[in-house]
Amino acid sequence: MKNLSDLIATFANGIAHSRAALIGALIVTSIFPFLLGAVLYDIIWDMRNTYFAALSYLVLGPMVLIGLSLIFVGLFFFRGKEDVRLFTLTYLRDYFTNPDRFYRMRKLLFVFVFISCTMFCIFGIVTYRSYTYMNTTSFCATFCHMVMEPQRVAHSNSPHSQVSCVQCHLGGNAKWFEKAKISGLQQVVSVLGHSYSRPIKTPIHHLRPDRSVCEECHRPGQFHGDKLEVMERFRPDEQNTSVKTVILLKVGSAGDRSFSPNGYHWHIAPENRMLITTTGPDEREIVMVKFKESTDPEKVFMVKDADKLIAKNSEQVITREMDCIDCHNRPTHNYLSASQAIDMKLLNGEIPREIPFIKRQALEVVNEPYFSQQEAMVKIAAGLRSWYRQNRPEIDVNDDLLCQAIIGTQNAYRENVFPAMKVGWDTYIDHIGHGEEFDRGCFRCHDGKHLNSKGEAISNDCNTCHVILAKDDPNPEILQKIEGR
Repeated sequence: MKNLSDLIATFANGIAHSRAALIGALIVTSIFPFLLGAVLYDIIWDMRNTYFAALSYLVLGPMVLIGLSLIFVGLFFFRGKEDVRLFTLTYLRDYFTNPDRFYRMRKLLFVFVFISCTMFCIFGIVTYRSYTYMNTTSFCATFCHMVMEPQRVAHSNSPHSQVSCVQCHLGGNAKWFEKAKISGLQQVVSVLGHSYSRPIKTPIHHLRPDRSVCEECHRPGQFHGDKLEVMERFRPDEQNTSVKTVILLKVGSAGDRSFSPNGYHWHIAPENRMLITTTGPDEREIVMVKFKESTDPEKVFMVKDADKLIAKNSEQVITREMDCIDCHNRPTHNYLSASQAIDMKLLNGEIPREIPFIKRQALEVVNEPYFSQQEAMVKIAAGLRSWYRQNRPEIDVNDDLLCQAIIGTQNAYRENVFPAMKVGWDTYIDHIGHGEEFDRGCFRCHDGKHLNSKGEAISNDCNTCHVILAKDDPNPEILQKIEGR
């Protein structure tokens, strides 16, 4: 007990004789209890509030480490002029040969070991918890609040909503983690200085998910056979008529297990290798395609004047192997068109189909320009009530069905349009399918304009990837046959 009291006394005396150690001790004693409580709370109950977690791990944790470092430096380096001799050979020889001084040195060594172990323990806990916290979806999506709000909402409504941001954008690669955090520091500066782009640009290069990341869950080499897809939408007529398009999708890269690979996953079949050359910052314009199928010679297809386009845009030219993201570029942060969004709400019942012309009127109000989401919510409700009051007086504007339709229409807008970030219905492109005027989807390559040296074009036969069995049909015959009717 005496040795322990002597040790504590030596420790306290050392701190008292060093300003640096005294400042460090004040920092540690005032902050450490709060940090310890936060860590224990997070371990036992899971800290849900992202800002409290940020305060704990990104502010309090580093401050405690700084305080411990000041104590360490103050005790062993800044304790007055006499202690400058601490590291001289004569001074150390005297300490180890003089019994009284050796006893004092031993106490200092105990203090040194105690502080070092404490620092390493706290450093390990705080570093691990900070690393874990910075890998959560709440940190990536909500810490910067408005800036990442479109991405957060799209992620929460996607098939990958249970997959954290880092699982796709970083994977398990330490190199990508370092790259992302360096990029993140730049983004923090941009947020603090309000110099970030509106809308946030798609991270095509620095945080683009790697094919190996996608294939941790998806295995295109195992895809085979065909898939029947039924797509339902609604016409903007009085009855909100439901029409269906039935497509037989040729998904396989493994063929039918008997013949060679076919279907649209043929592009990334293990035995094939395809290189694409793009000439734009968003990699939308593909000017050259090289592919080698199994043991066949390499084939090259390019657009007219491809060499001139490559030379003109030399700084933006990228040649790389085709991967999943070239087609599935929005597997998670997917924003629907206005018509798709309203159709989805009609399909899942958020907008009742019984209300006449609701598809048409919902489309009309969500396509109006609004300054903010708050303004949009008010004017969408007012616009729908006004139209039905004037044109369908038999419908009570406070009726439950119309109120439900208003909420569903507001949700369709709220989930896809973010005026503060300049995200509109057509802001982000999606390469899946035929695309739109501003993005040609599959026709970036399959447009009949990519020719080889013989003048032969890449096939643009629709039946290569799918067969349309019915299109916009209220009651497709093929579905009646499948259902046995």
